[in-house]
Amino acid sequence: MDIRDKLNILGDAAKYDVSCSSSGSKRNSPKGGMGCGHSSGICHTWSADGRCISLLKVLFSNACKYDCAYCVNRRSNDIPRATFTPKELINLTLEFYRRNYIEGLFLSSAVIGNPDYTMELLIKVAKELRLVHHFGGYIHLKAIPGASSRLLFEAGLYADRSSVNIEIPSDKQLQYLAPEKNFASIYRPMNFLAERKLEYKADKSKYSPKFLPAGQSTQMIVGASGETDFQILTLSAGFYKQQQMKRVYFSGYVPINADKRLPVITTKPPLLREHRLYQADWLMRFYKFEYNEILDEKNPFLDPDLDPKVMWALRHPECFPVDLQTADYEMILRVPGIGVRSAQLIVSGRRYSKIRLEHLKKMGVVLKRAKYFIYDSDVPRELHKLYPEMIRPLLIAGKPKNDQLDLFDSMPAALHAPAKAQSSANALPIANN
Repeated sequence: MDIRDKLNILGDAAKYDVSCSSSGSKRNSPKGGMGCGHSSGICHTWSADGRCISLLKVLFSNACKYDCAYCVNRRSNDIPRATFTPKELINLTLEFYRRNYIEGLFLSSAVIGNPDYTMELLIKVAKELRLVHHFGGYIHLKAIPGASSRLLFEAGLYADRSSVNIEIPSDKQLQYLAPEKNFASIYRPMNFLAERKLEYKADKSKYSPKFLPAGQSTQMIVGASGETDFQILTLSAGFYKQQQMKRVYFSGYVPINADKRLPVITTKPPLLREHRLYQADWLMRFYKFEYNEILDEKNPFLDPDLDPKVMWALRHPECFPVDLQTADYEMILRVPGIGVRSAQLIVSGRRYSKIRLEHLKKMGVVLKRAKYFIYDSDVPRELHKLYPEMIRPLLIAGKPKNDQLDLFDSMPAALHAPAKAQSSANALPIANN
């Protein structure tokens, strides 16, 4: 099998992994080397099937020893198998970089033989890129559950970011769908990397080597195991606080295997649910919401018709209306339609003059949502007399149908040709052949 065939197989197999962000790394290019891991130097372009093509996103191998029900690379699937050699992958990365196709490498792998052997192969690629070819570009390296601490530590010295995917948000369901895995084997590398990261962070010496400068991330599959959104957010909040995760990614389950333990093969991926989870994740990371404020045992699912912030506001009418002239910053952040930047502008602007609706418009506040939740002399008093049950249909009315947008079908016909041309220009030429 030539390298082009391997790339087609292993590039396609990698598209189901969504934990592919490079933010947070500031690795400099070594003297006489190539590449740069600065966040401004990494731009992301997504192909129509979801692959990030600014990074070379690829598996080292898809010949997996495990038989996870939800995975396309499971042992029992009859699919073409391929495995790179470290030399092939190193040369591929360097040649793609020199041709300006990529700005970094996202390297994952199925488990070949045993976790330590697989981890050694991944490290060999990253180590030679860094030390022999002085590659300063971004490298995301998967940490293989079950690999030894020595190998995980070595991986952290060469990679910008590492990730261990939890996949299923319940230990019981994970063992049901992936009998060779459990939470303990996945938490162990997460905790090890988090502890080493904290140790290196405390060392301020400029001579100390960098250890995972972009931190670590994980991914959860949504809709494969009957889990609730509350379970997912509870687990995510724990990862942010205990394992110091940079990001938790959510991936709507794509039915690829006919298995009685999974939803039927004709089930559509829950893309809207995935979108709402990302909105809730945003509230936890930037709006100071706790997971149990957004959902609880009595309300375990996010509302598909409303974003989580509006959903929270309607459940807490006692907190509104908010007087923007006197409310604290944290409360202003919780008003639907007001973002982080708008809240900052309101707090700084009210020191000089009263905030009016015309000011809010200029600040970018979405008044069609915010007007029900703020006290302002310009807002009709009748709006403050509405009950949540009356506000909800008003917020939903006129909203477009919550279907996942299609990049090409929703475009006017005249735009199709340039869009396809642009897509072809951005795609990796070998992978598309």
